[in-house]
Amino acid sequence: MKLAAKILPEIITKKLYGDRKKYGLVPVKRDADWLLWQKECINFYNSTQKKGLGNYVNNAGYKVLNEINLDGLTICEIGPGSLPHSKNWLGTPLKYIGIDINQDFLDILSKKISCPFEAIKVEPDSKTLPLDDNSIDILLSFYSFEHLYPLDSYLEEYKRILKPNGLIVGAIPNEGGLAWGLGRFLTSRRWIHANTQIDYDKIICWEHPNFADKILDEMNKRFIQKDISYFPSIGLSSINLTLVTRFIYQNCDM
Repeated sequence: MKLAAKILPEIITKKLYGDRKKYGLVPVKRDADWLLWQKECINFYNSTQKKGLGNYVNNAGYKVLNEINLDGLTICEIGPGSLPHSKNWLGTPLKYIGIDINQDFLDILSKKISCPFEAIKVEPDSKTLPLDDNSIDILLSFYSFEHLYPLDSYLEEYKRILKPNGLIVGAIPNEGGLAWGLGRFLTSRRWIHANTQIDYDKIICWEHPNFADKILDEMNKRFIQKDISYFPSIGLSSINLTLVTRFIYQNCDM
């Protein structure tokens, strides 16, 4: 089944998934709406993703960690934020490496982590990591792959640092799907319009350049798919009809 974003009329897709034809996928750094978004994004996420329905949906993605034992392993996470999934951890890592563009989040991590910890701050467009080849047992990524563009460059770097048979564990929003588009239209878009003057048709394109099917396709090219599940898990296995895809991928044996 094709994504709703690829088959619905443009007059609808612009409101559900942003006006990609007009604004493209790469942010214009000096654009007034983008600059305003940089000031408002933390407030936006705290208001829409850390409470209520948004928090409930995000937590559904973290449940994939219930299938993984972190005990004695070297863990690296891309965009850990405030580590909201720590309650889902099984076991204690040998070492946890948090990589983020925001120093405030890394400072929060240093206070929450109870195992050896390394914080790495990177620039927003950085596609390389100061980590050795084959040094990571498990790479965690929750709600970050949809932001990374071009995605293939980042995935090649993650493949480099993963050990042979190491795992990538995480979740993505089903961007481009019907349920996700409608959900955002009824929640996040309303918040933006009620609290800011931002043109959200731009921000959607620039914040989420990657549709969910693109992310999974690129992952399948480089890694072995071990487990895929969807939320809501009511017998549905369609990106269009669910909100979140949870995944476990394994690095190919070298």
